[in-house]
Amino acid sequence: MQGSGAGSDAGEPLGVLRHELAHLALHETLGDLPPRWFDEGYASYSARELEREEVLATNIALAVRGMPSLDELESAFLHGSGEAQAAYALAYRAVADLAALDPQRGLSLFFRYWRESGSFEIAVRSAYGITASAYEKRWQEQTRSRYGALALVADLTLGMVLLTVVVVPLYVSRRRRDRLRMRALREADAAAERRQREQQLLDELLAEPEALPASPVTPEPPPAAAPEREP
Repeated sequence: MQGSGAGSDAGEPLGVLRHELAHLALHETLGDLPPRWFDEGYASYSARELEREEVLATNIALAVRGMPSLDELESAFLHGSGEAQAAYALAYRAVADLAALDPQRGLSLFFRYWRESGSFEIAVRSAYGITASAYEKRWQEQTRSRYGALALVADLTLGMVLLTVVVVPLYVSRRRRDRLRMRALREADAAAERRQREQQLLDELLAEPEALPASPVTPEPPPAAAPEREP
């Protein structure tokens, strides 16, 4: 338990208290029999930490890599905080699914058989009439079918949001730069064409005039012949 000055990651005080009291009650009843996954899952289940469901609903690993075994779940608590949070959520779901096998008595008979036999396998068989491996497979299938698709949809939704927030502004900016570049190119072409016309006109004005052609000389008519005299 942490004081009132603890950060938000310390959790809601009453929920943390219920969680820790559940640990104490479980070990007072069963001693060191429960493995880590059951210990944490039962404490979360007893404290009604429904927010664990949200972790599973956004865990894309369920859709991509699939469900771990209970043995793999046991070691997941020793990894980084992200994987540990997923392990807490999966452990919560494992205990909740076990209790749901007997809607009337929940875990009460299971705890009695576990304490008497000291065996998780015998307790599951005696309380619920199935093997421990069958229960594990049921938990894996139900959890993945319930949350795997949700996690995939959540991941796709997040991807679309990132696409909208990050990629679309970049695309718009790129299109704007392209339009400005094309406008600059058109203006440069128009300026070059204008300069070419001006230079051509200037060349025509500065060119030397061609020599004028000589005026044609009109030949004089021959003198008229004298009239002949009559004899």
